[in-house]
Amino acid sequence: MKINLFAIILSLSLVSCGSNDKKQSQNEAAPEFQNKGHQLVYDMAQKVGNYSKLMGKKDVVYTYTYETPDGKKDVVTEKYLFKGELSYGAYHTHERTLPQLQGLIEQGFDGSEFWLKHNGKILNDENLLKGVVFNRPTNFYWFAMMQKLLDKGLKYEYLGDKKIEGIEYDIVKVTFDIAGKKTSDTYQLYINKETALVDQFLFTVADFDVIENPYLMKLEYESIDGLLLPTKRKYKISTWNAEVTNEPWIKVTWSNIKFRNSLAKEDFKK
Repeated sequence: MKINLFAIILSLSLVSCGSNDKKQSQNEAAPEFQNKGHQLVYDMAQKVGNYSKLMGKKDVVYTYTYETPDGKKDVVTEKYLFKGELSYGAYHTHERTLPQLQGLIEQGFDGSEFWLKHNGKILNDENLLKGVVFNRPTNFYWFAMMQKLLDKGLKYEYLGDKKIEGIEYDIVKVTFDIAGKKTSDTYQLYINKETALVDQFLFTVADFDVIENPYLMKLEYESIDGLLLPTKRKYKISTWNAEVTNEPWIKVTWSNIKFRNSLAKEDFKK
């Protein structure tokens, strides 16, 4: 199955995340900081709302819209249960994801099994299910990224500061310490000195050899139920100096975000 670009980009999330809730306990109290970069990331997570605060919301339902420069869209109802990192997506429009199928596509992860439905019928095609195994954990991670930048196994390096378009930024490099892996995905965070938020970041995807040229993601935040969420995003190819090409942006938005929907494990079963 051909994997679309956004799915590839999301794959970098997998190298640092798992569904073990105990892994998140480090977010509840200030850790022993590796260096200044680590402390800046910690301070950022407290500003947006740390993982413990996110877990307190129990669950979330929102609309995810992904649009390419040629006008093709995915419009998805996403649902997550934070305990266990359960994930569900209903693709009402899927011009980028499985465009060969007509009608509603549903994907799910119930904590132990990944599943796929087309117009209510279970699909067991192994190649199609690979996309589900790929998308469900990474979509969850992307939503909780700012909190999960404090997951165990991450390394932080403070690269200095820089002024971009009149705004002063601290730059922090984040990599993943994975045993037996020669290369690692990389984040280069631009943390606004005034707001303590990540306004933009560069990233690579080692598993797909997206290493030489990073992508630049720019973010706009929205305050929802006590959390600051990057609900508007756009990205394209860049350089390590955060210089972008003249290519148009790929745009991603989260809307209609609602927490505490009384979701249960049964809601994620096929």
